[in-house]
Amino acid sequence: MNTQIAVLGAGAWGTAIAKVIADKDKEVLIWSYEAETRDEINKKGLNSKYLPEIKLPKTLKATSDIEEAVEGKQFLIYATPSLFLLDTLKKTLTVDSIREGKTIIAVITKGFLPTENGPRLILETMEDYLPGFFRESLVYISGPSHAEEVSCGKVTGLIAASENAKNSIRFRDLLKNPRLLVYSSLDVRGVQVAAAAKNVIAIAFGMLDAMKNTGMDMFGDGTESLLLAAGLNEIQILGKALGATHPETFTSISGIGDLDVTCRSKYGRNRRFGRDIIEKKILKQYKNIDDLLARIGEIGYLPEGVAAAKYIRILAEKHKLKMPVSIGLCKTLNRELEPQEFCKNLLADWVMR
Repeated sequence: MNTQIAVLGAGAWGTAIAKVIADKDKEVLIWSYEAETRDEINKKGLNSKYLPEIKLPKTLKATSDIEEAVEGKQFLIYATPSLFLLDTLKKTLTVDSIREGKTIIAVITKGFLPTENGPRLILETMEDYLPGFFRESLVYISGPSHAEEVSCGKVTGLIAASENAKNSIRFRDLLKNPRLLVYSSLDVRGVQVAAAAKNVIAIAFGMLDAMKNTGMDMFGDGTESLLLAAGLNEIQILGKALGATHPETFTSISGIGDLDVTCRSKYGRNRRFGRDIIEKKILKQYKNIDDLLARIGEIGYLPEGVAAAKYIRILAEKHKLKMPVSIGLCKTLNRELEPQEFCKNLLADWVMR
C-alpha cells in the first residue's frame, strides 16, 4: 500500500481520525497493536471493539508492523493513549523517515507524560526523543469531539496547534471537511493543558451527576454548572503556570468547548468513570491511584483523567497552585478522601470564596 498517511493507534479516536482522512479518497494506514483489530479492519472494514457499527472505507488499511506504518510517510499521527505514547514513540525513532526528519507529525493523545523531571506536556517530551528536525514543528490536535460522532459525520470543531504555522495549516487541510471544522492556533501549551485537565474535571462531574440520583438533593443542574466554571478556572490557572500564551485558548473550543462536551456527553469515558465511582463503588477494589493505574485495563474502558489527576496534583504542588477540584479528585482516586467527602469539601470551598 503506497500511502503517505499513517495513524498510530487503532482505538476509537485514532480510527475515527483515520476514517475522516480516508473518506476524502486518501489512502491511510493505521497501526494496531492488537492483531484481531488489524484483521477485522482489513477483512471486514470494521473496528467493532473500539468503534462499533461504523463501516470503514476501503482506503483505510491496518498493520501491526509499526515500521511499515511509519516508513516513508508524509503525515504521521500519534493516537495511542498517554499511558503508552512514549513506548510507541520509542519504537518509531529508528525508522529512516523519522531519523531524517522527512515526516510531518501530529499528536491527538490527551494527557501528560511522566519523566525523570516530573510530569510534562506531551509535545515537549516527544521533542526530547525525536531528532532536532522536529523541534517546534509538531502539531497538537484537540477539541470538543467524540469518535462516535466524528466517524458518523456529526458537525465538530478541532484546533490544530503548532509553533510551526505551516504544519498547522497542513494538518488543518488534511483533516477538514464540511462537517469537521479545523482551526489553527499557535498556543501549543494552552491547548495541551486544556485537553489533559478537562478529563480530570469530567470525572468529578460524573460523580456529581450520579450523586443527584442517590438522594443528595442539594445537587442539581446549577451545581454542575458551578463545577464546570470552577474546573475551567483551574484549567486556566494551570495553563498560565505551564506557559500558555493566549488567554482566548480557554474560552474557545479547545477550552470551554472541550470541557463542556467531555463533562456532559454520554460518550465521555471520564464522566462514565465518575458515575461508576458513585454507582458501582469501583474505587473500593484498588488500594490507591497507583494500584488503579497499574490495573486500569480491568475497568474495560480507559479514563485518561486518572493519570492526569495524579500528574496535575504534582504540578499544582510544584507551582503552588490552588486547584481544589483537581487535587480533591486525585485524593479521592488515591483513597485519601471518600467521594461524598470530596464533594462536600468542594461545596465548603465554594461557600468560603
